[in-house]
Amino acid sequence: MGIPVVTVGRTREDLVGGLERLHGPVSVVRRCAELAELLAACQTGLARAAVVADGSAELTASLVDRLSAVGVAVVALTDSPDEAARLRGIGVTVAAPAVEADALAALIAGAVEGLSTPGPGAAGSAYADHTAALRRSDGGRSGRQDRPHDGEQDRPRDPARDGTPGAGRIIAVWGPAGAPGRTLVAANIAGELAAEGKSVLLVDADSYGASVAAVLGLLDEAAGLAQACRLADQGLLDEAALLRIAAPVATRAGSFWVLTGITRADRWTELRPAALSLVYQRAREVAEVTVIDTGFCLEADEELSFDSMAPRRNAATLRSLELADTVYAIGAADPVGVPRLVRALAELESAVPQALPRVVLNKVRASAVGRLPERQLRDAWSRYGPSTPLEAFLPADPAACDAALLAGSLLLECAPDSALRRAIASLVCAPVQRNRKSSVLSSTAKRRATD
Repeated sequence: MGIPVVTVGRTREDLVGGLERLHGPVSVVRRCAELAELLAACQTGLARAAVVADGSAELTASLVDRLSAVGVAVVALTDSPDEAARLRGIGVTVAAPAVEADALAALIAGAVEGLSTPGPGAAGSAYADHTAALRRSDGGRSGRQDRPHDGEQDRPRDPARDGTPGAGRIIAVWGPAGAPGRTLVAANIAGELAAEGKSVLLVDADSYGASVAAVLGLLDEAAGLAQACRLADQGLLDEAALLRIAAPVATRAGSFWVLTGITRADRWTELRPAALSLVYQRAREVAEVTVIDTGFCLEADEELSFDSMAPRRNAATLRSLELADTVYAIGAADPVGVPRLVRALAELESAVPQALPRVVLNKVRASAVGRLPERQLRDAWSRYGPSTPLEAFLPADPAACDAALLAGSLLLECAPDSALRRAIASLVCAPVQRNRKSSVLSSTAKRRATD
């Protein structure tokens, strides 16, 4: 099977001619003057590989992801070690400008073959990770993991114990429209894990109404997640850069980092899925647990655009759910919130089938459900709800929530003895929470940050 190739830049005549003289599967079908022309040619289905001889500095993770989505592998020629490292980080195959034709042909064939092999979690994914930039901490298995036994807590794996680099876990907190309490739960999960001694990064990936900064009382002059995505798109986001961008939050029990979200909804295009994947890869490397506050909408919205490669409004939410090790689905425990959650779970199963959500009903109160609200909700769920079981109930406590919001703090500081705080802690922490102070960084991340 032939491999048609398009090139851009002043590719040496002997190199292009050498590919033709090989009479192998690789053949140059078009030479482009600039990267925009190459992109247009690739989107027509003209080629399966692109060789960038000049202008590799313009390659970004989003552009490589866009080419990968139409089945085009990218090979760049550069003799700069720094540029080569950057390009490899965004999924580009790199060769020296003086590479021989047969070696270049082999690289092109290998890049095309690698692109044709689906990556982990790609099946049934709305936004497959074409750059293969991120791998799950479970070694690449799909998200359909066995649930813990009854009574076993969902404990994040400690990379310091298992010795696996970049083995930090990702927890996504998601729920339907209607303010079921996603941000409240996500922020307090991060605080509880930090109080338990974990190094934690909290990410606000809600592209509709980011509010983590407001909940925690942070001065959000620049969206940290957008900054991280820009650097990741350029292949310049390393662990030290991520830690410089993230805002530290200190509590009496422990500390954690926060990547604040975009507070203006019209900036959603800054959260591209390819760049977001790279941000989460770095997050796994610097934190034992990354907690993501996601948006509510799962619509893939292909029907809303004639350009199938245009940015997607809900890509940040879908990519976060695809790459999470654990997904908590939060619903409001009332006659409006429960039906919304049931419908949303069906949408989640269709959009991200590997998610396996752990369903949590929030704002549980007798005034909205009746006497013995937990029993009422379990009975109704068993009769009318989906097969996914209810995992936990979070009691309504408006006084504690208002006090925390007014103080720009967490429940563990404003209402440490509240039933709501204890219920959130029981979701992710050990039965008896340790009171030792946590560090903002794991020991490994500390060493890297000071190197």
